[in-house]
Amino acid sequence: MTQNQSSSVYQKAHDENILVVLRDHLFPQGAWQGIRQVDFAPFVSTITSHQVFAPRSHMETDARYKQIIPYLIFTADNRYFLMQRQAKSGDARLANKYSLGIGGHIRQEDIGSKSIFDWARREFNEEVNYHGNFEIEPIGILNDDSNAVGEVHLGFICLVKGDSTQISVNEELKSGVLLPLAEIRDYYENLESWSKIVFDFLSSKENQ
Repeated sequence: MTQNQSSSVYQKAHDENILVVLRDHLFPQGAWQGIRQVDFAPFVSTITSHQVFAPRSHMETDARYKQIIPYLIFTADNRYFLMQRQAKSGDARLANKYSLGIGGHIRQEDIGSKSIFDWARREFNEEVNYHGNFEIEPIGILNDDSNAVGEVHLGFICLVKGDSTQISVNEELKSGVLLPLAEIRDYYENLESWSKIVFDFLSSKENQ
């Protein structure tokens, strides 16, 4: 991929510096595929010890590094918040895709706290409009090296349990609706890859 092609994948007026970590530090015994239910603490410690902040436009095509992403699944009233990205998404590879995850990059100014839950709360409050209380429950860490987007990201998957259904998207997203998992299945083929993995995980837990 050329530099011009790289720039077309991610276009932004201000190329922010984002948190990345060499995959060799994150996976000293080799990477896995999918969601692994593990303790977040050792990974946060590794991130703190080996963190690098680099321009996002460069990191989107450098598979030596993983961009660290809190990825939040909102649920209330036995339903899950399904969102659709804008046609002009920040990452063209995700344009118009449906997503179960509220997620975003960690910037240098976000590192005042080392808690992944603090990062997650910040991301949740930035990405959606929500009126109610919530608690965050860790699910696991998601790695997906099956495609160009996944191979440069690592997801800290958290379930956000709300006590209100008063939630809506902001201008960064096209739409959002609360649906039971059974109805989300109708959107499966148009889900982004991480959301497919999360959907499969949640469905397996629901059927246990």
